[in-house]
Amino acid sequence: MKSARPKVLHEIGGRAMVGHVLAAASKAGADRFAVVVGPGMDAVAASVRAIVPGAATPVQTDRLGTAHAVLAAREDLEKPADDVLVLYGDTPLVTPETLDRVRARLAEGADVVVLGFETETPTGYGRLLRDAEGRLVAIREEKDASADERRVTLCNSGIMGFRGAGLVDLLSAIGNDNAKGEFYLTDAVEIATARGLTVVAETGDAEEVLGVNDRAQLAACEAIFQDRARASAMADGVSLVAPETVFFSHDTVLGRDVIVEPNVVFAPGVTVGEGTRIRAFSHLEGATVAAGAEIGPYARLRPGASVATGARVGNFVEIKNATVEEGAKVNHLTYIGDARVGAGANIGAGTITCNYDGFGKFHTDIGANAFIGSNSALVAPVSIGDGAFVGSGSVITDEVPADALAVGRGRQAVKPGWAADFRARRSAEKAAKAKKRD
Repeated sequence: MKSARPKVLHEIGGRAMVGHVLAAASKAGADRFAVVVGPGMDAVAASVRAIVPGAATPVQTDRLGTAHAVLAAREDLEKPADDVLVLYGDTPLVTPETLDRVRARLAEGADVVVLGFETETPTGYGRLLRDAEGRLVAIREEKDASADERRVTLCNSGIMGFRGAGLVDLLSAIGNDNAKGEFYLTDAVEIATARGLTVVAETGDAEEVLGVNDRAQLAACEAIFQDRARASAMADGVSLVAPETVFFSHDTVLGRDVIVEPNVVFAPGVTVGEGTRIRAFSHLEGATVAAGAEIGPYARLRPGASVATGARVGNFVEIKNATVEEGAKVNHLTYIGDARVGAGANIGAGTITCNYDGFGKFHTDIGANAFIGSNSALVAPVSIGDGAFVGSGSVITDEVPADALAVGRGRQAVKPGWAADFRARRSAEKAAKAKKRD
């Protein structure tokens, strides 16, 4: 990846790749996790424990192959388990439904299940080899495969399921007599077959098992994730005017009859209620939008933003850690941070809440049906009472009582004829300098 960040912490849909894998396993019924990490990968271990607090994070000190990696979790594997799924932290698109199918085959009596996929370009993948009766008998890594075996198009995804009982004994029997001198997890198939155990292949979608080893593959997986998310949203009753321009996170929740215009980004932590319209070029993150609200165009909702039913957040408006209550309007060129905008209030263009003094954040409270004139600065901490008016261009530093008018600006001074005198004077000065040069 050519990155300071560990590979499996690179994100798809706003979630680390390993987080996607853990989520899929959890939805497929897994209730215990062991994530094998390399030496010095404390960031990965910490991320895993943040996602699954009870997860074990054993360390594979020497990289001696996939079976060696799995056995790094020996202590966890020796605990009783109905079945064990072996997954990969850089394969983020696998679905719970596919893992359910693997588990179902184990429940039906299989001892080992290998998830394979068909591809017309099998180069680089291990091949699933079957006997004349179609039974899976081996997985051959490409470097060890014969010419005939390399023509097989049923490939190994790397994902495997095992019956829990006897797994450690099975893995301990794997040797490293191969071209790379490594302990291949795939050799478990031949060993299990020789022992008379039941070994089967389950076929999945090639897209699901795409691995990520570089930035281009990361982008390809992101594109697949986004296509899935768009299709799911539309199937659930969301209208995407230009689907290919809308981007989702793994946890985006959109209600029925939401309309999303072009070029909208949903970063993590966004929930949008029914019948809301998200206009073009808006960016939402960590925000909640209630039913029937309208956002944008060119709006930015930052973490902690909460927009109530029927409220309006318009163009070039930024909301951060603030509540915009029912029916309130924040229509143009405005910043509302660390604040409450009461129901039915109207915030004029160019208004800002001055919430930060360089050291701390402070709250602004704007009452119901208040009217804040354009180009006003509300210096927190400050409160504006219900129904109060703030005159345009005001700087408000003190409380404004309910139904009061507050004006905080310098008195206008008018000097008749000043502009004409100014132009004449400057024109004469300019002419004199030009004459002097000549």
